[in-house]
Amino acid sequence: MTTTTDRPGGPTGLTKGLILIALLASAGIATRHFLPGMFGGKSSTAVPSSIPPRVDPPSVSTTPPTAVKVAEVAPPTSRKPGCPDAHEVRMLLWAWNAQQGLLFASGGAQATEGSLMCKNGVNLVLRRQDVVEQMQAELVKCASELARGHDDCTAGAHFVAIMGDGSAAFFAAVNPVLGKLCPDCTAEVVGSAGYSRGEDKFMGPPAWKQSPAAAAGGVVAGYLRDGDWNIAMKWAGDNAICNNPDETTYDPGCLNWVAASDYIDAGAKYIAGYCEDRAVVSQGKRTGKSARICVDGVVTWTPGDVNVAQGKGGLVSIASTKEYLYQMPNVVIGLRRWDAAHRAQVTGMLRAMTDGGEQVKHSSAARQRAAEISAAVYGEKDAAYWAKYAGVVHEQDKRGLPVELGGSAVNDLADNLLLFGLGGDRAGLPHSIFAATYHVFGDIVVHYYPTLVPRYPAVETVVDTSYLAELAAAGPAAPAEVPVYPATDPREADREVVGRKNWRINFESGSDRLVADAGKTLDELYAQLVVTATIVEINGHTDADGDAEANRELSRRRALAVRDYLVRRSPVSFPETRFRVMGFGEDSPLVANDSAANKARNRRVEIVMRSR
Repeated sequence: MTTTTDRPGGPTGLTKGLILIALLASAGIATRHFLPGMFGGKSSTAVPSSIPPRVDPPSVSTTPPTAVKVAEVAPPTSRKPGCPDAHEVRMLLWAWNAQQGLLFASGGAQATEGSLMCKNGVNLVLRRQDVVEQMQAELVKCASELARGHDDCTAGAHFVAIMGDGSAAFFAAVNPVLGKLCPDCTAEVVGSAGYSRGEDKFMGPPAWKQSPAAAAGGVVAGYLRDGDWNIAMKWAGDNAICNNPDETTYDPGCLNWVAASDYIDAGAKYIAGYCEDRAVVSQGKRTGKSARICVDGVVTWTPGDVNVAQGKGGLVSIASTKEYLYQMPNVVIGLRRWDAAHRAQVTGMLRAMTDGGEQVKHSSAARQRAAEISAAVYGEKDAAYWAKYAGVVHEQDKRGLPVELGGSAVNDLADNLLLFGLGGDRAGLPHSIFAATYHVFGDIVVHYYPTLVPRYPAVETVVDTSYLAELAAAGPAAPAEVPVYPATDPREADREVVGRKNWRINFESGSDRLVADAGKTLDELYAQLVVTATIVEINGHTDADGDAEANRELSRRRALAVRDYLVRRSPVSFPETRFRVMGFGEDSPLVANDSAANKARNRRVEIVMRSR
């Protein structure tokens, strides 16, 4: 088992990985590795090199809740336990600024006098736990007591908090074990405390930022199958860059990987100039050649990115959760049987957590108190550290390059409603942003590691939105925090390109009317865009048949049809100000218009994602 390293800016390497489970013996359950090879070590179960897949999750269609004025709550100053007579509700969490609203609501490692938790009748006990396998083992301990007929559990944890983009693999690992204890002992998401909003990132040479094709043959060190590995996979898919999932070989046409023992080790390998000899492959087959490869990129998070910047420099953020805004929610996971039997405590905990998030959003005093509680609960750094890296910090690396460090956000009730499809038009969980995130990143790991993760449970079976719905029914929420997209300005062409890829979207001949089979492709496009917060350029292209000016106009109308489709699906996620639409007609062919096959390639829609 990989040794973990404490993470001062967010979850540790092991805890934010796509999940390996080794459950402790409890009630006759033997300790074992449920998904062997997922962390750190070599894996022989990978598929051949390929571009990360596009996926087809449900759509998102929501509108912001009604705005209300936020009343500031004075932070409690008492450190004394505030509701010790109530039953303990135990939660395991990582060191992560996305949880500042939750921590503010608790007031300390145990709910304190005057805290939002105690006001809602919840004696919450928080404990830092950086090892996901231990989180899962603690859930099993609690579930084992419930399965024996107890109303509550004296051992284990009632809740854990992890990253949402790894939750599909988490549930694929733990729920079969919990389900053997009792059918309703499985784990479920009940809410979200916040998001990573920049601190998790894929770093590489500036040339990769300027031209993604330059990343072909690149070698990236990272904690594999991890949330930050997910960022690199999303970026590669957005830019049609091939990925070699086998960390024992080298494919000069793809991104390649060096397995790190944790996120700190990933940066250390880059700083030290780590190199090794590898067999060269092409499309997963050995060529008989070998190559000396050296690390020239990293996936990591704070403070791993700080170490890279200060220890060696030379790398920039290629993509992060700043651009992939909805990729990494912090999700709170409980046990279905306990949740149902203790509904008042679950809703009370979520009410306190979301009210705490609202306070941290709007009150400097609440943010300062949350930073102080973070230092106390996590047992690391000081309040100044947690306050500093709560937002994105701009600094210079050892070579003078600008770098971005840190960055998380907390969630209030409206943010939860938006995430889980309960806001405004009541789109529902299957059409939620969370469902898109769950499927996008669940499908990526299944695609590349089908032996380790052959499948994962449907989102409807692992999320219970009824607790949030009950809170929403009690009264209006403050507006959800959504991206703001600027109007076109003269500097727009200078905005950084995050992704550029051609999509084949079928229209009726000579028309801007979408044909029936275009729906699946548009759903795939929607899923890839909805987890981001980028400006979206839609560029229409045709072949050379017909009049050039007519082709330009047709290509523009087709691009507008794609835009309109996305806007209709979710005016919140896709306001018209997010788009830039152009028609190039036959002016920018990919290949010569000298055959039917080549003409088909030239009839396309190019999607360019630029930073806001």
